[in-house]
Formats: sequence, C-alpha cells, structure tokens
Amino acid sequence: MAMNERYEPQAIEGKWQSRWDEAGIFRAGSRPGAPKKYVLEMLPYPSGKMHMGHVRNYLLGDVYARYFRMRGYDVLHPMGWDAFGLPAENAAIKDGVHPAVRTAENIASFKKEIKSLGYSYDWEREVNTSDPAYYRWNQWFFIQMLERGLVYRRFSKVNWCTGCLTVIANEQVKEGVCERCDSPVVDKEMPEWAFRITRYSQELLDALDTLKEWPDRITSMQRNWIGRSDGAEADFRVQGHDAALRVFTTRVDTIYGCTYVVLAPDHKLVAQVTTPERRAEVEAFAKRMAAQSKTERLGEGTEKEGVFTGAYAENPFTGQAVPIWIANFVLSDYGTGAVMSVPAHDERDFAFARKYGLPVKVVIQPASGERLPAGEKLEAAYTEYGVLEDSGPYTGQTSEQARQAMAAALEKDGKGQATVTYRQKDWGFSRQRYWGTPIPIVYCEKCDPDRHGIPVPVDQLPVRLPEIDTQAVLTGKGEPPLAKVASWVNASCPKCGGPARRETETMDTFVDSCWYFARYLSPHYDAAPFDPKEAQRFLPVDIYVGGPEHAVMHLLYFRFWTRVMKLLGLSPVDEPVTRLITQGIVNGPDGRKMSKRWGNVVAPASIVQRYGADTARAYVLFAGPPERDFDWSDAQVEGVFRFLKRVWALAATHHDAVAGATYDGAYEGKALEIRRAAHKTLKRVGEAIERLSFNTAIAGIMEGLNALYAVGTPETDAEKAAMAEALRLLAVVLTPFAPHIADEIAEAYGSKDFTVAQAWPAFDPALVVDDVIPYAVQVNGKLRTEIRVAADASEADVRAAAEADEKVQAALAGKTLRKFVFVPKRLVNFVAT
Repeated sequence: MAMNERYEPQAIEGKWQSRWDEAGIFRAGSRPGAPKKYVLEMLPYPSGKMHMGHVRNYLLGDVYARYFRMRGYDVLHPMGWDAFGLPAENAAIKDGVHPAVRTAENIASFKKEIKSLGYSYDWEREVNTSDPAYYRWNQWFFIQMLERGLVYRRFSKVNWCTGCLTVIANEQVKEGVCERCDSPVVDKEMPEWAFRITRYSQELLDALDTLKEWPDRITSMQRNWIGRSDGAEADFRVQGHDAALRVFTTRVDTIYGCTYVVLAPDHKLVAQVTTPERRAEVEAFAKRMAAQSKTERLGEGTEKEGVFTGAYAENPFTGQAVPIWIANFVLSDYGTGAVMSVPAHDERDFAFARKYGLPVKVVIQPASGERLPAGEKLEAAYTEYGVLEDSGPYTGQTSEQARQAMAAALEKDGKGQATVTYRQKDWGFSRQRYWGTPIPIVYCEKCDPDRHGIPVPVDQLPVRLPEIDTQAVLTGKGEPPLAKVASWVNASCPKCGGPARRETETMDTFVDSCWYFARYLSPHYDAAPFDPKEAQRFLPVDIYVGGPEHAVMHLLYFRFWTRVMKLLGLSPVDEPVTRLITQGIVNGPDGRKMSKRWGNVVAPASIVQRYGADTARAYVLFAGPPERDFDWSDAQVEGVFRFLKRVWALAATHHDAVAGATYDGAYEGKALEIRRAAHKTLKRVGEAIERLSFNTAIAGIMEGLNALYAVGTPETDAEKAAMAEALRLLAVVLTPFAPHIADEIAEAYGSKDFTVAQAWPAFDPALVVDDVIPYAVQVNGKLRTEIRVAADASEADVRAAAEADEKVQAALAGKTLRKFVFVPKRLVNFVAT
C-alpha cells in the first residue's frame, strides 16, 4: 500500500472509525480466558455540545482501554447517558421543548462528537438513564431497600431552591445560592423520602483505608464529610423544669469550664424554658434565624450572635447553674441541637463569651511549658489536650484519662454516656420535578391513613413517566408537576383495589448514577438490574476517571449503593472502583474554566475539522499531567499537528524503500542506532502509560521521532530493515494516543490487523541500555558543562574527561581544588577556592 505524501487526517479518520465499528473490535467478552480490565469514565450529562473538558475526561480512560487491550486483557469500556435531571427540565420550561425531545437531540449530538474522536467504546452496552428499561430498576432497588429499612419517609428541613423550585442537596448550595441556577436557597420543612446511608457510615469510613489507589484528597474529603466524632452526651437539667438538655461534646474533659449552654433557635425546649421577660426578644431572634438558610448562618465570616433565654441549667458534674442561650451557630438537626460552651478551650465559644460578657474559666493547662493565666486575662482559647485543673476529682488527670473517666461517670449516674456521632446525614432523594424516576409508591386513605406509602408491586414496574404537555405542566409552580396529571396520579391501591394516589415526586438523579456501572455489564438483561455472573467477571471497575467535584456526592453515594447491591446478592464486591483518576480542568484561552457562561468554550468539532481527531487527542494528553489544570493554547495545538505531520512524513518518505525490507544479520552502526532509538521509545512510552504520565509518553515519542530523523536516510539492508521495524513500533506506541494515523501507517507497513488488536511488543533489554551516558559537571555547585562518557566508566575516567573540558579548565583557573564530588551516572562537582 502506497502512502500519500501529505498528511490528511480527514481522509483517513472516518475510514478507520468505520472499520473499527464493522469489526466490533472494542466489544468486551471476546477474550473469556483472559484477565479482565474494566475501564470507565463518569457518564456525561448530555446537556449540549461537548467541550474539551469532556474530551480530556474520556481520553484518559481511552488510553488505558486501548493499552490494556494490547496487553492481552479482555477490556470492558462502555459509554452511556446520565439523561434525567434539572438542566433538561429547566431548558424545556424556557424553550418550550419537551425534555425527552431535548435529551434525545443532545444525546445524538454528543454521540456523534464522541465517535468523531475515535474513542474505543463498546456501543452495544450503551445505556440511557431516562429509558424506562433503566429506571425500572431504580424503582426495583427502591422497593428492595424499603423492605430492608434502607428507605423511609420523614419530615425535615431541606434546601429549597427558589429558582428550580425543588429540594437540592447540601453540596449543591454554593454561598447561599443554587449551583445550577444561582437562585437563593432557603430552608423549608417538608416531607421527603430518604435513604438510610448513615447505617453504613462507619463501614464507608473504615473502607477508605483500603482505597490505596484513590487520590488522597478524595478520601480525605469523604472522611471529613462522614465526620466521625467520638465524645459523650451529658444531661444539663433545666432549673425549675422537669426537662434536661442533652448535649454532645467531644471534649467532656473540659466540662468543669462550661459557663453557658446554647440551643438552636428552633430547639423544641426553647419555648418551654424561655422566661416571660425574655420571650419577645427570643421569639424575634428565632424568627429571624428561621428566615435564613444554613449557609447564611454558618458561612465563613458570619458573625456569631445570640440571645439569652432567661433560663439556667445545672452542670451534671458541679451542679453549678449556667445560663441558657440560643445562637445562630447551633442547628437543631446537627447533634442534639444543644451544645455546652467552654470559652477558655473553644475558639467560637471564646469569641461569643467576649462579645456578650460571659465568664471564661480555665480548666486545662498545657502538659509542659508556660501556664495559662486566669480566664479574665486569657487572650485566646487554648484548644489542645493537656492536664486538668479546677476539675474536682479529675484534677491532675490528662485530657485522655479524664474523657474516659467522665464518660463512665455520666453513664453510671444516668446522666449521659460515651457516644459517637457522624456529620453525615441520611440522603434525602425525593425531588419536586418531572424529569426523573417516578417513586413507586401510592397512598390509599383506607389502607394507609398515616400516609406511610404503599409500594407498587414489582411485577407492575416500571411506573412510567406520563406524556405531558410541556407548556401546561412543566411550570414548576406550586405542587410537583406530576400532581397536575390527574390521569396518572389516580391509581388503584395494590392492597384493596380501591382508589389511591401516586407519589408525585421523582428521584434525585444521583440514584441513576449510583449503579449505572453495573448495568453496563448486561444492559439488555431483564431478570434483574444486571447479570450476577457478569458482576463476578468484571467487577470492580479497575480504572474510573472523573472530576474531583464529585467526591462527596456521586463517589460517596455509589460506594453506598455497591454495598446495597452486595446485600441483595447481586454483586460480589464492597467497593465499586479499584483505581480512581481525577482529571484537572481545561481552561479556555482566557484562563477561566471552559463554560458557556464565559463564552470561552472550544468545541472539539472545530479542532477535528481543522486538524483531525488525532491532533485533538494528542494535544489534550500532551498539555499536562492528567490531574492538573491547563490553559487552552491554539499555538500548542498547531505544534502537536506539526508533530503528527512529521510522523507521517517520516513514514511516507521511507515507505517505498523500506516497508518490505528484511535483514537476518547483525545490526551495527547506524542500523543499531535506529533500533536503539525505537526500543528506547517503546520502553519509555509503556512505562509512562503505566504510571499515568501520558504527557511524558508523548514527549518520549517526540524524542524518538527526532532520533529517527537524525540518522538520515537508511541505505544498507540492515538500516532499511531497522527503519521499517522502527516505524512499525512507532505506529504501535502511537495507538493509544493517535489511533487513526497509527493504523494507517501500520497498514502501509504491512500490518494485516488493527494496531489495538496486536500485542504490545516487548522491548529488547539489550537495546535500551545506554553505552554512553551524560554527566553534569559543576564547579562549586554551579553547572559548567555536560560530558558524555561510557556507561561503565570509572570515577577516575569520568574525572579525567571532566578535567579535560575547556569550560571546566577556565572555571578552575587560578583556584586550589579542595574536593571532588562524584555521583555515579549523574554528576561531578569540583569544590575549589
């Protein structure tokens, strides 16, 4: 096969994409006896056109998928669509286009762009989370979890987005506004459905230590989000009342220094304990706090403020009366909604006490060093552990000793106990929108007067979303949109057959993405969410690629869901992913994150049309390490395009002379130099891929290409055969990064199969050992020159070669040599005065 002299990617890339599709080369399961690799990128939300951030995410997985295929693995590399959610529904309201129509259009557009970039997906496993065949299993999971007490209905304060008109998660509130629409978020009490994820809090926390191949920042974020606190609960009896305030503290060792207690403004005991003369001020403050969101009350920089109730509570250890306050920094749904305040040993309590003139009592002294002054002279809270003073029988004990002894005393006296709390709360997942999975519950006044909900029988699933008039129903005003579809809402009770009403809220779309990775195993399986045999074969996911912004929502939720799937006998694994790769952001040319908001999005299609898919792929991978952000550069895109043109030119220039060359003799001279360059490149690229250093891998290919250009035109049979081998290896190492040009060159040089179907070749160890290595030569620590000596040169030989260099001689002229430093295979340093 002859090669065109010009590199024309548009002429070859479509051809190879069609051939890959026709051959089904990327289908998983074709190597049943081989070890498996499951490579996955977080599925996209098809809200519009792709941008280069998407391209980078999917490329990181694609490099591994192609590489591991060549390493002999049975690779599963699927793709699908996270198709439900607020963006599509909000767009439908704005544009008057039904979300199902808009979503289908976006998926078609997204898929076309993905295919144009040559990703190695097994499209036979494609899933769409808005397909009833998919969300049927969301509903099935709901019912199974309801039966096991992992789903329940509750009344709680929720984050209500005033723009989207639905509940959103804590993590979706950014500085008091919705991250989707920038509308204010307010607290609202309402009924909701919740997953009992807290049942797994300790298990999820402990297992973080087993995730050795997850980024530390992700496991740290999850550890902080779960937020285990070991402490004690203690009862402060309210004077003049039968009630007691139960507080939780992690520092019970400081309890003798408690000078006031604080309740949440909406704590159930506030109205009961507030004295008549303080009631008006307390109620006014509580009303003002009720109008603020959690973010407003607890945000960084928010001033701590409160009001005295007029009531007092008794310290369970001292019997001393301390005032009861309410304050903005205590929440009723966090801990017990009551805290003991020890201003000498807590920064927040100290600031509050100074503001309102409350006493400060020191009860912990440093174990060594300078003692703290009396409370009225204390300039800042001392928050470290130490030795107790002025603490009754516990005086002289260390904080660690006192914590255990005090907790035991509380339990013995019936005034409290040692306990553990978690920051993590149960996952409220019901949403007041249309475009999501219907919750499979009906309400029957006869069989369910308390409205706990009756599950729809499994054999009646899926409960399908009704077809609705976009303009009439998708208004998001008042009750949920589904409540306005009478023909759908009115149903029959599965118990008595009488009239019933369907639940009109839908599921959070994080439910869809909790288990999609398992549906890819058998997307057409109809007996269960997925085939357990396929789970045995392919789970866990070996490599998972996505953004770090999902650390405490998606990544935590799907760890929880994986445990549920194991509980149900579907999956053999506790953890869904072995290795997590979090990619950095692709910024626009203006240095800001690519976003339609900023108008700085670079569309992949524009790059593919001008330079080809291989240039787009290679540039994004070459721009920097996967975990780092980088700024888009048109000039660097041009540079990568020139690199691929040089690859093509080298292969095309030598094609007619060397493509069929063979040689059976020994390689020497220039022929040996060609083979060394090729095998060193092969070694470097393979090692770089293994350690996730794709930019280094491409840099290695560039250096190898330069070396092949440097040897000039091959003339002897040995040189021609060596160059043919080098160009075939060049195509192989390019395959994960620029697969189209790789297959075109490989075919031109006699390959009968796709490069991705070939085995990744082993480098010849004898050819990657340097006969000559460089040494940096310093004089008084300053680099003067570089010399190249034999790899096995002795220290004396290296020193002699360095001393013979003119630059070194000039630097040492007139000086006395005091010391010679020799670092084998790296550097030498002459120390002179």
